[in-house]
Parts: sequence; structure tokens; C-alpha cells
Amino acid sequence: MNTIEEEAPPGRRRRRRYSVEFKAQVVAACHGPGVSLAAIALHHKLNANLLRRWVEQAEVNERVLVARSDVSVPSPAAPAFVPVALETRNVRPAEIRVEVRRADQSITVSWPASEAAQCAAWLREWLA
Repeated sequence: MNTIEEEAPPGRRRRRRYSVEFKAQVVAACHGPGVSLAAIALHHKLNANLLRRWVEQAEVNERVLVARSDVSVPSPAAPAFVPVALETRNVRPAEIRVEVRRADQSITVSWPASEAAQCAAWLREWLA
């Protein structure tokens, strides 16, 4: 998408203008779970600060629309809790396992999880 006007004088940069549809499309892409605004901005060749401003403006506009309307916007339903039955036989007690490899040698140390503080002290002393 070419966003720079064609009539720009040579040697002088012009401010880019983006359509409302383009802004809405990019802002909508930012609302996915675990989405990085910086990654979206980089993908669309935008400055991350500019995109952050667009997202903030969209949120403010949405709040204003909700405040003006009498109809409440339904919030997304929280995921339901799904119980999972676990078998308890052959369960080993929790343990801390430390494996150290050097060249072709390997050492594995198993430590009871109930003694985590002692394991941390041992590791600090050993690594010092």
C-alpha cells in the first residue's frame, strides 16, 4: 500500500496519510492474544509509537461509544473450569534435578523438593 502522496516536491519528505480502513485493520490485528505491537508495526512498516497511539485512540473511542449508548457491551465469557482426573498411583515425590554436562561427562544430582532451600545453598556454594 503506497501511503505517500505522489505530488511530493523532490528532496522534501511529506507526512504520510493513512486511511481509516487501514488504521482499523492494523489496530484490529493488535487485539489478538500474545500479539506484540512492535511486531505488528514492523510488519506494516509503521513506527511502533504511532501504532500505540492508534490503539489508545481506538480504546478511547470505544469507551466513549459505550458510555453514550444505553446498550451494554457483553464482555467475553471466561473459560470454564474443566476438572481433570489424575491417577495418583506410582506418583514419585517431587524432586529437584540438576544435570551438569562438561565435554563428554555428565553428572545428575537429585534433591527432594521439600529441601529446596538447602539445594539452593549447595548450588550457590558449588558454583562460587
